[in-house]
Amino acid sequence: MNRLVAIVGPTGVGKTWLSLKLAQRFNGEIVNADSRQVYLQMDIGTAKPTKEELALVPHHLIDIINPDEDFSLAQYQKLAYDAINSVQSRGKLPFLVGGTGQYVWAVLEGWVIPQVPPDSEFRHSLEQRAEAGEAAELYAELRDIDQAAAGKIDPRNVRRVIRALEVNRQKPFSQTARKVPPPFEPLIIGLTLERKELYRRVDARVDEMIARGFVEEVRRLLDMGYSLSLPAISSIGYREIGQYLMGKITLEEAIFKIKTGTHRFIRHQYAWFRLEDKRMRWWEAGETKEEEVETTIKEILSG
Repeated sequence: MNRLVAIVGPTGVGKTWLSLKLAQRFNGEIVNADSRQVYLQMDIGTAKPTKEELALVPHHLIDIINPDEDFSLAQYQKLAYDAINSVQSRGKLPFLVGGTGQYVWAVLEGWVIPQVPPDSEFRHSLEQRAEAGEAAELYAELRDIDQAAAGKIDPRNVRRVIRALEVNRQKPFSQTARKVPPPFEPLIIGLTLERKELYRRVDARVDEMIARGFVEEVRRLLDMGYSLSLPAISSIGYREIGQYLMGKITLEEAIFKIKTGTHRFIRHQYAWFRLEDKRMRWWEAGETKEEEVETTIKEILSG
């Protein structure tokens, strides 16, 4: 089989539920495309599938690295292709599931990603500058040395700006922006929801995370020696709970910041998954009819 089904969309829209249903129906396995669910010890704050859900269908690329380990887009892409090939070689249908736009499109479009090893010392110096309030200056420097690359990167995405500067020390980042279509035909299912209802859902999910022990999860990570400055731990939710545990803000302020930060993140995700993208088949999550999606997959698989 050289087919693949991708289920994408913003956080909280219901991708996990639908992917589990469809993977069971079509003898499939799930390949994670969420950049935070790759980390061990980070379960509640990443909305990782539960143990019961993981037992329903084989999953790939979940819990594969420690929070303090470097993990690049190139590494993810290679592991994703390996997992997809493995699933297909066993006559099963791979489901690429997640809301990290870079991960999804790197796999579906076959991005040629620069194989430039990390320069930890240089990267750390840039991260220190960003923490000191020089993020805008870093983006300006990238624009000066590689305007094409800067034009494709959101100035607010400091991690990507720093990585582009790091790569540019050896080779212009923009020169690596090639694509080689992968050897499979994807069906891309996009889930969407009216924005107000989606915000309501994610707000309720944040409250549920707190009730399930999110504060204790972050405290355990900090007790294990993981720093809030790590890319994994500094992501939405972990950063705010960490600030609460350090006495910088109240728990109520942390929860409010997580909710508003998640709202911003959702808007950013819609920049990666556009409703007008003709490659995608969109369903309204609140009205998604499982039977309609199944019929579409059947038609695609049958040619």
